Amino acid sequence: MLRTDYHTHTPLCRHAQGNPEAFVEQAIKLGMHQYGIADHAPMPPQQEPYDEWRMLTVELPAYFEWVSRARATAERSKVNILCGLECDWVPDIAPWITQLRLLHQWDYLIGSVHYLPGNGSVDDSLYADKCLTHSTEEDWRQYWASIESMVRSGLFDIVGHIDLVKIWGRIPQGDLTPYYEPVLQALQESNMAVEINTAGWHKHCAEQYPSIPLLRELLKRHIPIVINSDAHAPEHLSRGWENAVALLQQLTDSKLRQFTHPVSHGCATLQAYGSL
Repeated sequence: MLRTDYHTHTPLCRHAQGNPEAFVEQAIKLGMHQYGIADHAPMPPQQEPYDEWRMLTVELPAYFEWVSRARATAERSKVNILCGLECDWVPDIAPWITQLRLLHQWDYLIGSVHYLPGNGSVDDSLYADKCLTHSTEEDWRQYWASIESMVRSGLFDIVGHIDLVKIWGRIPQGDLTPYYEPVLQALQESNMAVEINTAGWHKHCAEQYPSIPLLRELLKRHIPIVINSDAHAPEHLSRGWENAVALLQQLTDSKLRQFTHPVSHGCATLQAYGSL
């Protein structure tokens, strides 16, 4: 199977390390087919600095230069370098995402939800410290409503770490299907893929995103799956890819297929997975 990774970062996000040459050398070493760079997108200039873990709008030229260096390094290899963004979905952000899409010929866009209203970023340790003061059920309700609206916006090609809300182990009791069923329905009506984000194995939750029950539902409904590492350093690139493929084979009774999935808003075709 062709090895790919579409969710990786650069030092411009202020919490990653490594230069483009090192990332590409690792991609070549792993025999990768596609290495996609999708750093945290800037927020609207009037809201900057929005947080401490994303590039500023004025740094977009530096981002394009970083991607150009990666492509120059990979020129004589079989690694195809793609350029995307991981965009945060927050209230009233759609016009800015639409504007961002026009600034460059992106290969694809990842849509992610990190922020809950009034509670900050769910993967921030500050959120973990204060999360016991508010309802797990309400956090899940808000989170999955945000994911649904993001999918229905039609602005993105991949859903990033779809159940990130579980990162600190705060999971409601009982059947979780009512939280994400509307998202599954929205995905069936869209052209979006969902990533297996292997970084979850190295977080507090110690589980890939999405959970196995949710991943089963995605496969059952023939929603395309891509395997991403969320790499923040060259050594993290494509980390856990073999284990993710094995998990998909297990859940599909070894009837796993890899296929080309065209994106809606860019010029890339993704290598996705699904059941026969």
